[in-house]
Amino acid sequence: MRAPIGDFDHARPALDSLDLLTGPVADAVRGGAGDVPPDQLIFVDTDPEIADTAAFVEHYGPDLLEPSANCVVVAAKRGGETSYAACVVPSRARLDVNGVVRKHLGARKASFAPMDTATGETGMEYGGITPVGLPAAWPLLIDASVAELPWVLVGSGRRRGKLILPGKALAALPGAVVLAGLGV
Repeated sequence: MRAPIGDFDHARPALDSLDLLTGPVADAVRGGAGDVPPDQLIFVDTDPEIADTAAFVEHYGPDLLEPSANCVVVAAKRGGETSYAACVVPSRARLDVNGVVRKHLGARKASFAPMDTATGETGMEYGGITPVGLPAAWPLLIDASVAELPWVLVGSGRRRGKLILPGKALAALPGAVVLAGLGV
């Protein structure tokens, strides 16, 4: 199988790669990952040592910077309570945590969740967190520019591998809200 973006040696339907995914991601893939048709959820096997965006793009090609997105876990605080949300932004942008995110979540304070919290709450590896398979109660905020892409490259739940899916499919995931200006 050839991936719709990039030039990867190993691309296959995510349903054929469940053993390479974390439990929550594998469960979401089995369940169809929202409204994503199974044949449009693709797993590409990649080197876990170069999972971070800069190294990944340097190795796999600069044409992957534009369709790549990062999924960031945010902690929102209000009235002594802490809640979590995930935010998907273009990998070339930074998340507007103290503006768009804080305001949308109605929080007094919003910040990046600590790594152990992000991995513990999602069941995913740091550097591989993906919008597919997140806790169902979490809001999933998606930058509008990502949702408009024909294909998006995101984490797979592990540092090894990435998922490729249509941008519009991200907007159909549980809890998803598309927002302009989430990434700046």
